[in-house]
Amino acid sequence: MAIPKSLTLTLISIFLLLNHSSSFVDGGAGDLLAELIHLRSQSPTAAIHLSDHLLRRILSLDTPRPFSFLIFFDAKQLHSKAELSLPTLKSEFSLLSSSFLTNNPEVNNNFFFFTIEFSESQNSFALFGVNSLPHLRLIPNSATDLKKDSIQMDASDLARLAESMAEFVEAKGKVNVGPIHRPPMISKKQMSVIVVVGLALSPFLLKKIVSGDTLLHDKYVWMLGSIFVYFFSVSGAMHNIIRKMPMFMMDREDPGKLVFFYQGSGMQLGAEGFAVGFLYTIVGLLLAFMTNVLVRVKSRTLQRVVMIIALFVSFWAVKKVIQLDNWKTGYGVHAYWPSSW
Repeated sequence: MAIPKSLTLTLISIFLLLNHSSSFVDGGAGDLLAELIHLRSQSPTAAIHLSDHLLRRILSLDTPRPFSFLIFFDAKQLHSKAELSLPTLKSEFSLLSSSFLTNNPEVNNNFFFFTIEFSESQNSFALFGVNSLPHLRLIPNSATDLKKDSIQMDASDLARLAESMAEFVEAKGKVNVGPIHRPPMISKKQMSVIVVVGLALSPFLLKKIVSGDTLLHDKYVWMLGSIFVYFFSVSGAMHNIIRKMPMFMMDREDPGKLVFFYQGSGMQLGAEGFAVGFLYTIVGLLLAFMTNVLVRVKSRTLQRVVMIIALFVSFWAVKKVIQLDNWKTGYGVHAYWPSSW
């Protein structure tokens, strides 16, 4: 039985139409991906500025999309609020995106980084249900419902800045970010100026050192320096500088409340480090006072009174440090007495 010519033409037309539609969809995804790559190459931080229109185009792609992406939600009108630290977090987000591009020069088209501004894209904020900042959200390539399928980063984890963002992306997005490349604290130009100034002043400084007429020959300077080094060591200040830890952070449950002590062993805020360092320094100074100054006092009664007060204050300070450690980690410190006693 011969197939009618009209039916044959209809089947051919349907096949060509379906093939054209499939090519159009693939071409749309490819064109958008190429545009995103171009926008990323134009950005100095490798983070793309996201708008409502661009977000709608991304969401119009069929799932799974050829890429996943991370969005940093920003609001310029809130940059003046120090407790939010939005400028710092945005700078850390830029470090994250640029480090990802540097560490993955060949395989980097399956993940993108976006920043979005509230005053320009209020519809997108409403689409994600964002009502507080700071806010960081990962959108997998299979996400259809942006509120349910996307993954929000816990605001408390942002205290560790770019490193914690990288851990979040690697854990939730299954993407290798690599190490964070931070700019050096002193640029090459600044270092050159320091070297030139040092060489110019070296004869004068050498003459002062030989004659013994410098601050380095003053014992009180060394005493203050040793106290500073002791405080710097026991307060965890080096950790705070390297990690750029904030002194405090905003409470997640009450945005108007500040948190100075973070419960958890994975992070330490600057304020609690200084508090512990201050308590340790009190104990150290009292011990130095009793062993170097108090022993020179002739009155035994005065010695005993001052020693009792010093021991009481030292016991109180150490007890507070132990209580803080117990509260943060959940581990208790118990006294141990040998059975032979």
